[in-house]
Amino acid sequence: MSPGPAQLPLSRIIGALSFALDITEGEPPGHASRTCQIGMRLAEALGLDAATRSRLFYALLLKDAGCSANSAKMAALFGADDHVAKRTSKRVDWSKRLPAFAWSLRTVAPGGSVRARVGRLRSIKAEGEVTRALMQARCDRGAEIALMLGLEPETAEAIRELDEHWDGGGQPHGLRGEEISLCGRIACLAQTVEVFHATGGIRAAWAVAGRRRGRWFDPALVDALGTLRDDAAFWSSLDGGDAASWEPEDRLIGADDARLDRIADAFAGVVDAKSPWTYRHSDRACVIVMSMASALGADAELLRDLRRAALLHDIGKLAVSNRILDKPAPLTSSERARVQEHPVVTERILARVPGCEHLAVVASAHHERLDGSGYPRGLARDQLTMPMRLLAVADVYEALTSDRPYRRALRSDDALALMRGDVPDRLDREAFSALEGLLAESGDSVRRAEAVLERETR
Repeated sequence: MSPGPAQLPLSRIIGALSFALDITEGEPPGHASRTCQIGMRLAEALGLDAATRSRLFYALLLKDAGCSANSAKMAALFGADDHVAKRTSKRVDWSKRLPAFAWSLRTVAPGGSVRARVGRLRSIKAEGEVTRALMQARCDRGAEIALMLGLEPETAEAIRELDEHWDGGGQPHGLRGEEISLCGRIACLAQTVEVFHATGGIRAAWAVAGRRRGRWFDPALVDALGTLRDDAAFWSSLDGGDAASWEPEDRLIGADDARLDRIADAFAGVVDAKSPWTYRHSDRACVIVMSMASALGADAELLRDLRRAALLHDIGKLAVSNRILDKPAPLTSSERARVQEHPVVTERILARVPGCEHLAVVASAHHERLDGSGYPRGLARDQLTMPMRLLAVADVYEALTSDRPYRRALRSDDALALMRGDVPDRLDREAFSALEGLLAESGDSVRRAEAVLERETR
């Protein structure tokens, strides 16, 4: 295990984790990073002070921190892949009734007849109310996460205001003009510019900024963007650019072990908010694996690493549609294959995160089994370390004792009986014995810790 960092750049950690948010939004990797570069270049052109630029910088990287909070609702309402719905919504003028209706008609119940689609739309009460509720959940959760990370309230407010428009036609509160913070106004413009620049270059980006000038966007900000229009070197550098380099040098924020723990907590919340059926799964798996490892005499360093790995082990599930995660029926072979890719995505994301690189392999192995029958790589006994084995047992027990869309939660004794059939061929005997011992104790520590978690998150 690797020693904990004394002080890592927070910008690089959040920048790496922003790729997980891109996945959740159905955007190409690097969307948030490129949005950050555009927004910060605009801030530079405006001559904003370092404090404002620092707040803006983190608002841009974390603008989608609440994106998983409305994924399940969006998939259920529209009967569609939430990634597709989220991605395509950014490419239409949803504040206008006709484009919003046309987008909805194209998005709902894909593959269904026009009649089925219209019926689905009718089942959604009032479009404005639905949009407002979805935006509210997303924006509020994103702001909460920024505050969890110890960022300034102005950063949280900018995230909350991401979808507010200059003319008052945005969501969720219909703020108008300078009621929207400057950072919020810049974030709204930078996000849209990135989306259209990615597909059509600066001409397309400038065209949409011009069309929505005075409606979506602050006219003064669009005019400032115009001064950057011919900066070919900047626009061509976006894909290979480093968003972290735009953090004001005299306002650099570091991340010690305590902050890394808060980041793991926050992003576990992003993961668990993706589906109501896995709410608190990461938290509970963490409590269980920590209790097991403690019982086996793990040292402080291993406990620290296991905690973070457990909290983030399912971050790859952000890439899986809620139409699959929340499906109340057996999965098709293609759906099952999609689910079984999530540990690979987990590994790719964590391998990018400073301070978490060494956790990537451990976190991604939670579905591997000792006999080689697990996934995604079919690792076998001699390739699975004790931390991997502990996390696998904790993950199985937590899943079995929680409700899923296709079954009710099992009682603890029934879950243990089912798991016992996989010991020692598929699940590690020592890890399973530790779990049994914990659950057999009077007032067992797992249940006590879960009770504490329940109280803290109410």
